[in-house]
Amino acid sequence: MYCTECGVVLEGSDAYCSQCGTPTGRLPTTSASRPAPRLTRSIYDAKIAGLCGGLAHYLAVDPTLVRLLWLVATVCFPPLLLGYLGAWILVPKEAPRPAAPIESGIPQPQSSV
Repeated sequence: MYCTECGVVLEGSDAYCSQCGTPTGRLPTTSASRPAPRLTRSIYDAKIAGLCGGLAHYLAVDPTLVRLLWLVATVCFPPLLLGYLGAWILVPKEAPRPAAPIESGIPQPQSSV
């Protein structure tokens, strides 16, 4: 595919010409393989309500660090406990992950035709 303005060779996925910036008429491709992260209560890494585990997953940090920071913040400012209770009510639970198929090491019989 060539640019209609400057004649530069374009890739099939290009939305704009790299030389002159002319739109090619194709929509830019977005990465749909990974959805945007969503704050949820973890059902796999939960100690009390799963809030710290879910927040750690959302921020991509260690859950122990989030729990430690939460403990220090709650001791220094006890009204944060009300915020934790409110978040427990408002933040939805994480959806269960689909189970991975179990592959057995037993070879399957070959069908002869």
